[in-house]
Amino acid sequence: MGTALRTAAVAAATGMLAVACGSTQSTTMTVIGPPVGLEPFYQQKLSWSGCRDGFQCATLKVPRDYARPEGHQLKISVIRLPARDRSRRVGSLVTNPGGPGASGVSFLRTSSQAFGAALRDRFDLVGFDPRGVGKSEPVRCFGSRQAEQRLFADPPATRSQIDTQVMFWRAFVAACRARSGANLPYVGTVNAARDMDVLRAALGDQRLTYLGFSYGTYLGAFYADQFPRNVRALVLDGASDPKLTGEEFLLGHAQGFETALRAFAAYCVKIAGCPLGAGSVDKAVGKISDLQERAARKPLRNRAGDHSPVDDDVVTQGIYMALYSRNTWPALRQALTQAIDDGDGTGLYKLGDEQEADDSTGALKAVNCVDKPFPADLAAVENLADRAEKVAPHFGSFIVWPWLPCAYWPVKPTRQPRAVTAAGAPPILVIGTTRDPATPYKWAQSLANQLTSGVLLTYDGDGHTAYLANTEQCIRRPVEEYLINARPPQRGITCKQQPLDPDSKGSPG
Repeated sequence: MGTALRTAAVAAATGMLAVACGSTQSTTMTVIGPPVGLEPFYQQKLSWSGCRDGFQCATLKVPRDYARPEGHQLKISVIRLPARDRSRRVGSLVTNPGGPGASGVSFLRTSSQAFGAALRDRFDLVGFDPRGVGKSEPVRCFGSRQAEQRLFADPPATRSQIDTQVMFWRAFVAACRARSGANLPYVGTVNAARDMDVLRAALGDQRLTYLGFSYGTYLGAFYADQFPRNVRALVLDGASDPKLTGEEFLLGHAQGFETALRAFAAYCVKIAGCPLGAGSVDKAVGKISDLQERAARKPLRNRAGDHSPVDDDVVTQGIYMALYSRNTWPALRQALTQAIDDGDGTGLYKLGDEQEADDSTGALKAVNCVDKPFPADLAAVENLADRAEKVAPHFGSFIVWPWLPCAYWPVKPTRQPRAVTAAGAPPILVIGTTRDPATPYKWAQSLANQLTSGVLLTYDGDGHTAYLANTEQCIRRPVEEYLINARPPQRGITCKQQPLDPDSKGSPG
């Protein structure tokens, strides 16, 4: 991925420093000094202040354009939770929850307790809103819930519906350009990775320790490729593949959800009272198709929210959101029972009612449309939607059509996807889940193979990402050992998930 404006390469400063890499690692490694011209940014000191519940907040300054650091500066919102055992503190553990568009500040506030006690004891947990996101000069478009409502827009079936989509997304792009046009060329992942190195220095860490999820793996991989000698330990959980074009990304994403749907169906048919029957997985998945078609003809009842009828798109959205986590499968089973047996779509409506706000929508499009080439015109989007329907009949069009705005985006990507090697970096741990709906396992395999020092840890399981999603020690133990001591697990290790309790009832809302 790349920014629309290729930034000039800057030479590293000549000063080197030999330091120990990790609290228990004695090997010394050279550390690259601040790039020439960026010293004021690398030498800044963060001014921390308390911001509720034991957290501390600060603002990091970075240049909007690294080729012209004397120009406009962006303010990056940063949060940290100090290590509980200061006497054994290793350093900072920088995190990113994914997206792009997800707030790292909000993520740390809501998810810090999900990190293992060993990490909370030994690290200052750090989150930040990447440029264009949250409180870091967010990409703004409509400034209302219109974009939120269209993020999962109905896949158009007629020429009139297609024309409506084109009108909406053109208006959306125009609004983004009007409200955030000055920053749009600079919000790509390459620049966000450079910001992360400035953050590392401002935190006082000579090398970066990082745990990224989903898109956060993409950001981490690009950091390692640009700053391999500044890496201490990187965990990339739910890996995205930097070699993919936008088309390949969307096709893989759609296939991932199709795989996850079949995994859910295989779980369901083994349980008494499964709404998909007790037969084969193919027959069970066929009942999902029947429900989508039924809701398209006559929407289901809805007792929640604004009580709007649940059509086929809302059904698809509810299933789509529930497949992100295996913990939601019991609730999905219950919601499907209501829908299939009683014509009540309330449960599916509630499961799907977790859409992103307008700021996130703008950032999601802005970063992706700049990072990699997506279909360049309406005809290409229509063609891709048809191809996606063939490989993922339940999700193909649903996933592809929301990316129509990239065809009209005012800033085009200037680099083609390529392998990321991070040559010279210490071992980098890549985690892949075999039936991950959003980032298919083959993407993790590909990234681990691309990275010169990549080490793949396989989670034979379901759901998106592994470390925070479960408590299985065969994932948690090696991840925490690696982050604390900078010692990766052996190559080729597979961790198998525990069976899901068949008596779990779940709740759709």
